[in-house]
Amino acid sequence: MGVSFKLQKKTVAKTINQNYMSKKQKSQSEEYKYIPLDDPSLVWTTYDLGCSAALLTAGFELLSLNKDNPHKSLFVFKKVENIDEAVEGYWSGKLVVAARSYFDNIKMLKNRIYSE
Repeated sequence: MGVSFKLQKKTVAKTINQNYMSKKQKSQSEEYKYIPLDDPSLVWTTYDLGCSAALLTAGFELLSLNKDNPHKSLFVFKKVENIDEAVEGYWSGKLVVAARSYFDNIKMLKNRIYSE
């Protein structure tokens, strides 16, 4: 996958009972690929809003937002090769993302959490 993001000083390119259909580009036609959201080898999950906004800003794909628990929301991302490095960079303070995009993604995620 062509996702890249910056960590300071270097550049590096849970389970829920739902399913997700992801668009996969193939030449000019669109094709859907089945992704079971209860397979930890295919998805990466977190309850952390800040980490989720950082991952979105870094270009990772949010597959689903699970609001089954009224007190917290589970963010489900497509698991790709570099997602663990991005999360490590976020928690260590070394992940560099555009501030405005990060803020916009926080607002968008909050809107999704509190809608409906």
